[in-house]
Amino acid sequence: MRVRIVLVAVLLASLSTVSSAQEKKPGGLNKIARDVSKTSKETGRAAKSEVKQGSSAAHRTLKKAGRNTKAELKRTTGVTTPAPSPEHKPGGLNKMARDVSHQSKKTGAHVKHQTKKESSKAHGAATKAGKKAKEEVKNP
Repeated sequence: MRVRIVLVAVLLASLSTVSSAQEKKPGGLNKIARDVSKTSKETGRAAKSEVKQGSSAAHRTLKKAGRNTKAELKRTTGVTTPAPSPEHKPGGLNKMARDVSHQSKKTGAHVKHQTKKESSKAHGAATKAGKKAKEEVKNP
């Protein structure tokens, strides 16, 4: 009985080895499509990695510049952030920096909105002129 089980196991193992050896990956167009897909994925991943490295380097540089600027202002003006206490309210150099940042964002948004309004007006005027010219051509 044991001999039969061992023989059957060996026979099944040899059949599975033979069948797996006979399997081939499809060729032709499928292979070309796989190769193109693989290459485009590798290229995309490499490009994404380069962009990420560049943005990380830029971020580190900007953080360092900001910290140096803040430290220089502290040395120049002598204004530093006081030690935290229960009565302390936020202020000092950090508050000034936040106020400047907020004002610059507000100004930038205002400029952007004005630009978009002007471009919308120009587009509206051009559309009206185009429609009027088209109507004149249709009905002389």
